[in-house]
Amino acid sequence: MNVLLVYAHPEPRSLNGSLKDFSVKRLEDAGHVVQVSDLYAMNWKASLDADDSMDRPTRQSGMRFDPALDSRHAFENGLQSRDIALEQEKLIWADALILQFPLWWFSMPAILKGWVERVYAYGFAYGVGEHSDARWGDRYGEGTLAGKRAMLIVTAGGWESHYGPRGINGPMDDILFPIQHGILYYPGFDVLPPYVVYRTGRIDEAKFSGICDSLGQRLDALWKTAPIPFRPQNAGEYEIPELTLRADISPEQSGFAAHIA
Repeated sequence: MNVLLVYAHPEPRSLNGSLKDFSVKRLEDAGHVVQVSDLYAMNWKASLDADDSMDRPTRQSGMRFDPALDSRHAFENGLQSRDIALEQEKLIWADALILQFPLWWFSMPAILKGWVERVYAYGFAYGVGEHSDARWGDRYGEGTLAGKRAMLIVTAGGWESHYGPRGINGPMDDILFPIQHGILYYPGFDVLPPYVVYRTGRIDEAKFSGICDSLGQRLDALWKTAPIPFRPQNAGEYEIPELTLRADISPEQSGFAAHIA
């Protein structure tokens, strides 16, 4: 299988750097083909702006920059900057995507968010499919990247209990929901449960060995692990065009949990 690992940490000698190297070797030893997008090493441009189109139509015409419309124009006309097009090609090539990053201020590093904003072009990852009163596009379980798998590898400095059901930071599943449901499931990925390492400042050689053992098992099971059962948008559980769950679907639930079957 083909695996794309998008990696966001500025220090190669960090815990994240070691885990990235371990993951690549484990996957390749199992016979998979791996590509790594090391965003800091690539000096990835994080900001989405008019320069992402090679003809910069809004600047040449004097019109204002519109992130969505300019993105669609560049994607549909083969005018995207080369770095964006290359990452899209990798996503189409991959059978599985791994996003690896440290949890900084309750989310992904800015450089990885910028990768998403620029690579997920209008017509590629959103704005896909029929949009009408009967159907609100191919998304949340459908779309360009449907049939592929995705998983997060995340490191956090806090204790696991800090991210538990009553932990002060809030449940890790809730913190990662916008990424797993909004960034990965939205364009079609089957999203696997995340692999999270806690208390990163307290990792010694023995603990690192244990982490590699458990991470290795997750990587070995990349095509066997059951994905998070997010509810698909167009399977009848949501009212269209309101896109709210039908009244008879988990009526006792609300918030993030309601969107998991």
